[in-house]
Amino acid sequence: MNNNFSATKIYLFIEMAASTFFPMIFVASSLYRVTVAGLTPLQLVLVGTTLEISAFIFEIPTGIVADIYSRRLSVIIGYILMGLGFMVEGFFPAFLPILLAQVIWGLGYTFTSGATQAWISDEIGEDKANKLFMRAARFGQYAALLGTGLAVLVGGENIAMPIRWGGMGVLLIGVILILTMPESGFKPTPREDRDTWGQMVHTFKEGIQAVHARPRLKTILWIGLFYGLYSEGFDRLWVKHLIDSFELPAFFMGNQVAFFGVLRAIGTVLTIIAMRSMEKRIDTSQPQAIGRAMLIVTGLISISLIGYAISPLLLLTMGIFLLIMVLRRVAIPLYTSWVNQKLDSGTRATVLSISSQVDAIGQIAGGPGVGLIAKLVSVVAAISTSGLFLTPALFLVGRANAQSREQVEAENETENPIY
Repeated sequence: MNNNFSATKIYLFIEMAASTFFPMIFVASSLYRVTVAGLTPLQLVLVGTTLEISAFIFEIPTGIVADIYSRRLSVIIGYILMGLGFMVEGFFPAFLPILLAQVIWGLGYTFTSGATQAWISDEIGEDKANKLFMRAARFGQYAALLGTGLAVLVGGENIAMPIRWGGMGVLLIGVILILTMPESGFKPTPREDRDTWGQMVHTFKEGIQAVHARPRLKTILWIGLFYGLYSEGFDRLWVKHLIDSFELPAFFMGNQVAFFGVLRAIGTVLTIIAMRSMEKRIDTSQPQAIGRAMLIVTGLISISLIGYAISPLLLLTMGIFLLIMVLRRVAIPLYTSWVNQKLDSGTRATVLSISSQVDAIGQIAGGPGVGLIAKLVSVVAAISTSGLFLTPALFLVGRANAQSREQVEAENETENPIY
């Protein structure tokens, strides 16, 4: 019981600390790339594509490392690398160093992706972990407000400063975890059986088999692909669209970091309210409940993306952006809980890493095309295309919900056979 309490506190620390420093960085990074580094729309998208290619290449090997060696070690390495990557970007405002930074922090991210969720699931149990994902996501929004405020505070005179200080903070998370993070629920592969590549290939195959054995899980991963397809273009171009299409309100007196910081802070407050409501209304142990919520969230995101692109009014565009921001943040813990259900401990991190890699494939596939549309046509056309990319996911969410119903009916028949 004490160990469960300790692991829960450490997980909440990880989420809240990361939720402080990542927004601090991201409030400034898109603006930094447009105004300080002077990247073109195509270069902006290529920066994101480089990040996703790194995630694609490293996601499975790092997930397997977490399943064979240590989830704790994997998470620690990840935060240290991510911090270093952000610092490279913050100190070198040019296209090639920013590309290098994406490779470094992309590698670091893959060490944490899957491993963090698998670690806490092993320490406190799957059902408790699924509830904790929603709780931590809500608490993380409070921390995001702090991070946004810090970005505005330190970035008014120098847009690079939030990225530099945020990178140092992310690195510090890894250092603190060296001293505090427990690991008692995970049983690593015995040293004599580790030969490494053979065991990695074996674990990867088991992860693939786990996906194939669960038709609903396979469908959910396809949904993740379309989430990846749409997200890259929007993530890289929404700031440029606002700057190019509208005059920012005069009372910000040219402080663009403050404008985007306030916009994100409002979105964070709205997300906190939405998260609290979701926690009360959705039973994350029930896949059908998650599926119904994902159907609504997915449809609204798709419509809102097109609305954001074509809106002629600044206030309306800002309102649509806030809706998109809230919906996307709500979707993350829902989707994680959806994938995490009924996974075997030995392949949990690998399956969760496969989920992240599917998202990366989508972003790699969708990003360059959207970037070319932005270059050859317009940023408005590119963001509208991103909205269209998400629409096939609606069919897949419906399919996953049908498979959930079939699975429940089959389980009921097994428990209550008719003779």
